[in-house]
Amino acid sequence: MKRINLLSLILITFFNLQAQNPSPFGIRFSGYVRTDVIYDTRQSSAANGLREGHFYLFPDNALYDADSIDINASPSFHMLSIQSRLRGDINGPDAFGAKTSGALEAEFFGTSEADLNGFRLRHAFVKLDWEKSSLQIGQTWHPMFPTECFPGTISFNTGAPFTPFSRNPQIRYTYRLGKMSISTTAYSQRDFTSTGPDGSSNKYMRNSGLPAVNAQVKYSFTPSNFLILGADSKVIRPELRTAANYENNNKLTSFAGFATLQIKTKPLSLSVQGAVVQNATDLVMIGGYGIAEVIDPIKGLRSFTNLTTANAWLDLYTNGQKFQAGFFAGYSKNLGSSVENIGPVFGRGTNIDYLARVAPRIQFIREKLILALEFETTIAAYGITGSYGKVTNTHLITNYRLLAAAVYKF
Repeated sequence: MKRINLLSLILITFFNLQAQNPSPFGIRFSGYVRTDVIYDTRQSSAANGLREGHFYLFPDNALYDADSIDINASPSFHMLSIQSRLRGDINGPDAFGAKTSGALEAEFFGTSEADLNGFRLRHAFVKLDWEKSSLQIGQTWHPMFPTECFPGTISFNTGAPFTPFSRNPQIRYTYRLGKMSISTTAYSQRDFTSTGPDGSSNKYMRNSGLPAVNAQVKYSFTPSNFLILGADSKVIRPELRTAANYENNNKLTSFAGFATLQIKTKPLSLSVQGAVVQNATDLVMIGGYGIAEVIDPIKGLRSFTNLTTANAWLDLYTNGQKFQAGFFAGYSKNLGSSVENIGPVFGRGTNIDYLARVAPRIQFIREKLILALEFETTIAAYGITGSYGKVTNTHLITNYRLLAAAVYKF
């Protein structure tokens, strides 16, 4: 209650200052109120502390009771408004010869299941823009998340777990040269983290003593048609000490490569992305890592090996002013590990060979009001995980999700 009262006080103060001082510099508020109505044909996994199934990933594996009935085949229904959000875009006077701007965005999604309805930070950054370059500092989308052409799904998952989904504290420098731009980013983890022996936490990256790094090149054929190629690397230290109380300084380095393409015409737009990712749990994808070997059995020193996944998605949609139709399709494949795992494995969906999804949608748009409907089919191929992380003897589990949403923008 105190948090909501403080938020109200801040908003009233900002609006009063804007009314009293019509300066070209200040903050412009925007956002929306949103309610989702969700029906699933079976129990399903969700990300970031579940949030009562709002952030949907894939269907749960079969769970049989004493009568051989699949308990997880039970349907569920829910209504939520926790995605409603508020954003402030800030502009100010020039500094260091650059135009300055910033953004602050939050929503009521919470930081965990226990914090559902909690007001949490999404974006908070400042940006300096020169004629040919820019510097952005703060928390915003992971550089592998395609902000220029992300999937336009009605579902809050925005195409996860097929597209990288994460927001990270970061420093990003971009240099523009004609139709080409080059970006380099150093980042850490906050809400979207790696997993390990002590569960999900950003301490594994913090304890490595190194930031993750990303580099990408964007070539624009036209302002709306472009290709992005990039690479990413992160280092984690899964454990500081062993079970026998000896220091373990073994780290795990993970790599990713990705490509994103957008083709936009007046009636239709197409966005496509492909990514090969190691240890992808912090990007809300399937994958993770395992134990490669016990280097010293007496001290319990262990080394680690990545699990790799290949991911691809496409999003095709119309560009109407009052009515839009779209179609999302995604596929994710577990490629396993290059060396044998002796266990345990830390990750998400490590007993899944592949995931597939199709999701058609329609939207009716009237000024600031949007009414939307989406029918999502997600298939998970569950099986037995082998010593190299690959999954065999699979069986298919399918969930059908019907999602209706009402969005009012301001």
